[in-house]
Amino acid sequence: MTIPRPHRDDVLLAVASVCAGLVLWGLGVYSNAGRHLLPDWAALVPLLTLGTLELVRRSHPRTALFIGTLAIVADQLTVGNLASVLIFTDLMYAAVVYGSPALARRLPVTTGLLTVAVTIGAVAWLRTPQALLIGVVTGIVSFGPALTGATLRNHREAAVAARLRAEQTALLAEMDRAQAVTAERARMARELHDMVANHLSAIAIHSTAALSIDRADTSREALGVIRENSVQGLAEMRRLIGLLRDAGAEQEAVAMPSLDGLEALLGQARTNGSASGLEFVLHDERPPGRPAAAPVELAAYRIVQESLTNALKHAVPGTVTVRVARADGRLSVAVDSPYGDRPGPRAPGSGAGLIGMRERAELLGGEFTAGRSGRVWRVRATLPAEEKAVEA
Repeated sequence: MTIPRPHRDDVLLAVASVCAGLVLWGLGVYSNAGRHLLPDWAALVPLLTLGTLELVRRSHPRTALFIGTLAIVADQLTVGNLASVLIFTDLMYAAVVYGSPALARRLPVTTGLLTVAVTIGAVAWLRTPQALLIGVVTGIVSFGPALTGATLRNHREAAVAARLRAEQTALLAEMDRAQAVTAERARMARELHDMVANHLSAIAIHSTAALSIDRADTSREALGVIRENSVQGLAEMRRLIGLLRDAGAEQEAVAMPSLDGLEALLGQARTNGSASGLEFVLHDERPPGRPAAAPVELAAYRIVQESLTNALKHAVPGTVTVRVARADGRLSVAVDSPYGDRPGPRAPGSGAGLIGMRERAELLGGEFTAGRSGRVWRVRATLPAEEKAVEA
């Protein structure tokens, strides 16, 4: 097991805890003063062990909690040290805050059941009101820190989820803005055709007439029409060019969803899927600096997004792998999610998501497949990556 460099706060916490425990031991302040099964110095062994575990409370919370539990049990066989108990409560808290999602879910439940069991057992055994204190102490040492850690972790995950949702909302808003700009540019293009092209057509017709009919009055009349249409056409061109320049400057700030936003997309999926035992991994094998055409990137982004949504609704606990690659002028998207009998209720599905992904791929001239392969649900999409592949 590789042990990374301890966090500075963990080092300070370990040193302060051990020093406080040594001071209490030196003053003869014991938590189990009447228990002399072992020499008094034996209480230092659990203290030093627990203090050392504080250094790995972030990097290896599960291991720290396991060894710390053994150490606190051993501490009960000695005269005891209050600092050892306090260090153990911090290890329990750290295991929930920094441990895996599964560990964070199990510890509050486990410690809560343990507290209830110890309370009932102590009352049944001692049959005195003071036996309730044993359950209270057990809850303070185990259930209290676990519940506090779970509350903090839930708040953190909720904050991260809110931030990711805000990022996704911003991406969607930018996409809507890009579509609005595109529609406005198309409107100006139509206006350019309807007005300026009309002037140019008039100029072409009258110039042909002036060249074909060799009469002074006809030539003078044609030149008048040509001049009038030239002036009007030039004014329209200047007006429309000004509008296009403004739209172009606005377009530079627009950011449509693309494959560069997959990491943020998977970050949200990780927060939402942590409670279901799902992990999400991204393998981006595209060559750097070579984005695909914007419609292709948008379609690939939406295919991944819908696949992750389906995984959150239907996949069993495991790892969802997303892989994007580009080779030979084709952009490939692959999403593998664990398939099987999922415990608990399933979210109903209409199948519209698969239909939508297939339509996105086929509209771009690509290919799409989705189906079960053993215990894996596979989604595959192959799209043309070049701009010419998506032209109408």
